[in-house]
Amino acid sequence: MKTVAVIQPYFLPYAGYFRLFEAADCVVIFDCVQFPRRGWVHRNRFRLANGEFDWLTLPIEKAERSALIASLRFAPDARERLKEAIRRFPVLERARAENHPALELLFAMDGDGVSPYLVDLLRYFSDRLQIRFEPIVSSTLNIDPDLRGQERVIAIVEAVGGTRYVNPSGGRSLYDPARFSNSQIDLRFLSEYSGDAGSILERILNDGPEAVAADIREQTILLP
Repeated sequence: MKTVAVIQPYFLPYAGYFRLFEAADCVVIFDCVQFPRRGWVHRNRFRLANGEFDWLTLPIEKAERSALIASLRFAPDARERLKEAIRRFPVLERARAENHPALELLFAMDGDGVSPYLVDLLRYFSDRLQIRFEPIVSSTLNIDPDLRGQERVIAIVEAVGGTRYVNPSGGRSLYDPARFSNSQIDLRFLSEYSGDAGSILERILNDGPEAVAADIREQTILLP
């Protein structure tokens, strides 16, 4: 059985997100969908000096409302703006002062766009956690753009030869098990994540990769 996860590329996501990498044989980066401006693709929250959370947002070029994740590009001065923005967050500023390699990668905005940059970050943290991550980008699969919702997900799973689809527990309301069964795909969900919901970068800087990896593996539980 080949287990597939289909996920949007989030910016420095929480540890629970990486359970999908642990559970799946194949991870498809879902970048052929509309950019969710109020989502987690281009931003995440970090603690300020007073302990409260605030947003760290990637500086991206202005895009049409209908823009796909795959089409996003960085603003010309993105690196300088991001370096200035992290000064507000003590854990990030400390990591930069210590020349932590994660911060070097965070400022590496010279690639082909936002989506490849996010994939590079996910690959780096997967390596640190010793979790296999061999992504396929959905925009390379030539999926019918008229397909929506679970029909597009099913088409993606079929395109990569999957026989099981795994999704976070919050996706139960989005999918019809009978529809997946009709396509000979076993639909499964992860248990709810009970760990720290902070960014994977902050978790690793504070707790170390070994502790975070152990937390992820302990909570990678597949439910019917």
